[in-house]
Amino acid sequence: MKHQELVEKAIELLKQMIATESLSREEDDVAEIVARFFIENNIEIHQYKNNLWAKNVHFDPSKETILLNSHIDTVKPNKDWTRDPFAPTVEDGVLYGLGSNDAGGPLVSLIATFLYFNEKENLPYNLVICASAEEEISGREGIADVWDQLPKIDFAIVGEPTQMQLAVAEKGLMVLDCVAEGESGHAARNEGVNAIYNAMKDIEWFRNYHFPKESKTLGPIKMSVTCIEAGTQHNVVPSECKFVVDVRTTDAYSNVETLEHIREHVSCKVTPRSTRLNPSGAPLNHPVVKAGMQYQKETYGSPTLSDQALMPIPSLKLGPGDSARSHTANEYILLDEIADGINDYIRILEGAFIMTPLNP
Repeated sequence: MKHQELVEKAIELLKQMIATESLSREEDDVAEIVARFFIENNIEIHQYKNNLWAKNVHFDPSKETILLNSHIDTVKPNKDWTRDPFAPTVEDGVLYGLGSNDAGGPLVSLIATFLYFNEKENLPYNLVICASAEEEISGREGIADVWDQLPKIDFAIVGEPTQMQLAVAEKGLMVLDCVAEGESGHAARNEGVNAIYNAMKDIEWFRNYHFPKESKTLGPIKMSVTCIEAGTQHNVVPSECKFVVDVRTTDAYSNVETLEHIREHVSCKVTPRSTRLNPSGAPLNHPVVKAGMQYQKETYGSPTLSDQALMPIPSLKLGPGDSARSHTANEYILLDEIADGINDYIRILEGAFIMTPLNP
């Protein structure tokens, strides 16, 4: 299939996706559209809940496998939209619409790339394409839920808007619910132990602490206190102060190690909502990364979270579009970015195909 035909198919599919509401946990309709696209292009599609995946025609279980993955869900449109977020509109080579940049553009570009390679014989690696659900909420019925149904995966390219630069590492996430305790008393008398004051000591620690080890690609772990709640009325010394900490973890520590380190240094009770969203990435000597670098693609560490966090394998975040446009009003992607993205995906994979093995 010629490049221009792939581009046209990708853009038409993206327009259909934009026109279909696909908020997290409400992806049924858009999943049907993507499934129909695969069927119309003679690709045998597998579906589990709202996750869709397919293997290349000449899939060989004896070969290593590269996963091409991006998500079909979107966030809710914010109040600042001045356009209809569900009306795909092209103006001067710019396609506007909710999910156009995050991550519809990367997804349709990966699908077009899969179409390019799908029927080719004697590929050194297998290819699997997966359009997954619930990425925007790190949901349990997305890529993590379908993972065990996929063939064994050795490496993944995760389609997110990176301006087609190589995000070789990505920070993980832990959200911590913290509780500082005290003892209630009357505010007019010297009674009780103020839980707010106890919490302030730990909050100051979260604000200023630097972990001993720092990631070469992701820098330091970042901790931010984002919510606080205490007290029942003005004249009662509070016996409890609750606060929330957003922790962006790096490959210098696992999430569990990070949590243990925090608990050793604070006096409040610390409860993680989850430790499953781990830091992730790919080594610089990986064939896919090396192939991208041969085309003058820059490597960097990404502070934003994607489905990479749920993949227990080396992975690379790479895609057309710009992360700065994600979740913004009047979201858009350039048509040229899609065309160039498809071309770059193909070039990088072809470059990786001449380097073996996948996991050096």
